Amino acid sequence: MALFFRLIGKAPLERALERSVGAVRERGMHEDAYSVDPKDFAAIPGMPFAYWTNQKIRTTFKRLNSVVSSGFIVASGASSKNDERFIRLHWECRVDDSAFPFLAKGGKYSPYYAPIYLRINWRNDGDEIKSFVQEYRRSRGFSPHWTAALLNANLYFRQGITWPRRTQGGLSLRALPRGCIFGDKGPAAFTAGDGSVDLLSMLAVVNSAAFRQLVSLQMAFGSYEVGVIKKTPYPNLDVVHKSELARLADRAWRLTRTLSATDETCVAFYLPAALRERLGHEGPENARVSLKNIEVEVDAIVFGLYGFGETDCVTIVASADETDESDFDDIESSEDGDDEDDAILLGQTDALLSWATGVSFGRFDLRVATGERDAPPEPDPFDPLPAKSPGMLPDGAAPFHVHNGILVDDRGHPHDLPRLIEEVLARVQADAPGDVRRWLLLDFFPLHLKQYSKSRRKAPIYWPLSTSSGSYTLWLYYPNLTSQTLYIAVNDFVEPKLKQVSRDTAMLRNKGTARSRDDEKAFEALQNLELELIELRDTLLQIAPTYRPNQDDGVQITAAPLWQLFRQKPWQKILRDTWAKLEKGNYDWSHLAMAYWPDRVREKCKTDKSLAIAHHLEHLYVEPEPKSGSKGKAGK
Repeated sequence: MALFFRLIGKAPLERALERSVGAVRERGMHEDAYSVDPKDFAAIPGMPFAYWTNQKIRTTFKRLNSVVSSGFIVASGASSKNDERFIRLHWECRVDDSAFPFLAKGGKYSPYYAPIYLRINWRNDGDEIKSFVQEYRRSRGFSPHWTAALLNANLYFRQGITWPRRTQGGLSLRALPRGCIFGDKGPAAFTAGDGSVDLLSMLAVVNSAAFRQLVSLQMAFGSYEVGVIKKTPYPNLDVVHKSELARLADRAWRLTRTLSATDETCVAFYLPAALRERLGHEGPENARVSLKNIEVEVDAIVFGLYGFGETDCVTIVASADETDESDFDDIESSEDGDDEDDAILLGQTDALLSWATGVSFGRFDLRVATGERDAPPEPDPFDPLPAKSPGMLPDGAAPFHVHNGILVDDRGHPHDLPRLIEEVLARVQADAPGDVRRWLLLDFFPLHLKQYSKSRRKAPIYWPLSTSSGSYTLWLYYPNLTSQTLYIAVNDFVEPKLKQVSRDTAMLRNKGTARSRDDEKAFEALQNLELELIELRDTLLQIAPTYRPNQDDGVQITAAPLWQLFRQKPWQKILRDTWAKLEKGNYDWSHLAMAYWPDRVREKCKTDKSLAIAHHLEHLYVEPEPKSGSKGKAGK
């Protein structure tokens, strides 16, 4: 027998060890001391020193079949080797663009359900990304076949279960809807027949305390690899238990999904919290209580299926309390540093104002809040993700305000955004909190930028293009951008405003010495505004002739040519750096690069097959001669 001391969370360690050793010497026992035969560790794959658990739990690996032996498929997924090029946040893409399917790629701790924010370029069955991966691997001396990076492509688009491979919050598995690709950081599990009951019952088992404990015995901290999940023991389920666990998992999925339904960046978004609760929807606190109760029920059933008695359960729960940093209460706050590093949730007031901004632009549907439109039916856990969230304006429906993709911060203008926001709030009988115009000028874009930044991508969709002092701002809506947008901005907004300001300036100038002190201040302000509007107009007209926005490029590249018109310094710097990289040729796969530097891009297409595919110029590509001694070309 060997003696082990478990001192996790004890500080200082020297004193804790001294106390434990002293207690063992005096009384022969201590709560932190474990006497274990090292041979028992051989029962667990990898022979970890899992001394803190009891022998019955350790021998579970011999008593039961593993997950894979129980008939499940567990697999790693796609690694693009260039996420900046191939991956987008879902709101960057055209909503109906089937060439960019959703991508499950890790994320924050969230059992049963987690929003999927990403989409991946898989146009023409992934021709472009496959070609890029082949060349990427070839240039590094590896086998050039794309299957070495885009793993298990035959399993893509199936319904299953996925989880973040690395997380600070603990193991959390969630439903993987049909129609998705899964990533290397978001592995997946499947059943042979894709049965929903089989998957839901599995979802309950793998989110139980018992399963998590059996996983934790095989590993160190924070990396839930495919091999570990494959080897974890899985209980035998009869029809009754399978049905009951599936029912509980389905209920947990729906409750967890409601916690995301107030986040406007989520595909489950319905209404901001302030309005949702007014319409009688279940509040987040009730949802969390119900989730806790389901957790208890699932644990009780699964403990029994594993054959664990009361002592075993106490051991598992105690171990989980020591090592698990998250529970259902942390669904919204515990983040995966890899994929959710800078995402935020807005406070209720800012979220309400942001929603009203979206209604003004035609993104969200006011009728959802007024009760004029019924809520769509709730989906099932494995249904394909919708092109639009339930709270968005359906195709063909009349928006709250008709516009051409541009609104303006200009008091008295028919497209004045602050006034529209106030009208939206009035329609839902919500008082405008404070000065909406000031909020829009100072607070909104920094919040919007943070909210729409996830998975290391920054993708704001409402763009404030301002004069140098910020005294006049055009708000562009990214999904509505066209090659004519900047001309519309000049002809319908800047020029009329400039004429108005010029007239007002001339009137005050003509007063001469009769101008009052207030007139002098107004005269100076109008002169400054006139100069700034001229500068804004000239800059827009300089950019417009070659500006060809394309949503396939994503927000950051599409906004880069406009970098000098954004006044928020961090975002301006990002765009300035992006523009510099565009000029250098770093993003020649983008449509914008082709618009500005067609000769350079076309020349590269001759030697870079993935670039040729990106620009539909495959006829320019020249296949290189095979090197001497080559065993043949890599297959597609």
